[in-house]
Amino acid sequence: MRQRLSSEPDRYRGRRRVPTPPRSRYAAVVTTAFVGAGVVALGAGALPDAKSVSPTVLDELRQASITSQDAAARADTAERASRDNSRTDEAGEPDVWLLPLQGYDFKSPYGMRWGQLHTGVDLVAPEGTPYVAVHSGTVTKAGWFGGYGYAVIVQHPDGSEAIYGHSSAVSVHEGQQVKAGDQLGLVGNTGHSYGSHLHLEVHVKGEPVDPVPWLQDRGVDIKLQVETYYNDVAAS
Repeated sequence: MRQRLSSEPDRYRGRRRVPTPPRSRYAAVVTTAFVGAGVVALGAGALPDAKSVSPTVLDELRQASITSQDAAARADTAERASRDNSRTDEAGEPDVWLLPLQGYDFKSPYGMRWGQLHTGVDLVAPEGTPYVAVHSGTVTKAGWFGGYGYAVIVQHPDGSEAIYGHSSAVSVHEGQQVKAGDQLGLVGNTGHSYGSHLHLEVHVKGEPVDPVPWLQDRGVDIKLQVETYYNDVAAS
């Protein structure tokens, strides 16, 4: 490489290239840091002949920094909105399974009780507590249902049914389409009930099954009050 003679003019002296604000959020952040460092260096006189740098160049550098920061902020806002919309869309998907209510005590599991088969599980909660559909489907019963008191029955797309019994009031009507998480009624003490609670029952092909393992296979642990869907959202 040929060495430049001391008498030879420096063709590059005093030249500074003003960066163009990038389109990408991540490039914007990097460029902002670079531009900011350049402005500080020029202001401090760290570079040779810093005093001779045109004020117009400094203004352009500062403006580029501001523009880059604005672009990064707009990208951040758009990204957060996209994540929120994605979660909302997922909640409406037909394969979502949820807990029927929150903050209950799990009592009386499925099985023999007092010499008879207890065909569901009892979730003790204060009277008037709202309960929701564990899955999407069609309301086939909404009203008085014998020993179940005021009850709601939802038939799911796979043919299975969920029965919600002993309600103090129902919030839906027969034939209504519901999604997982839609309110069906209020916890109560109607029918053959020993106290305020929600009786949840699951039927498959017309026969009752234990709701605990059946819902566990669908990502809901009704004993531990855990929903796979909301755990996934929290981790994302």
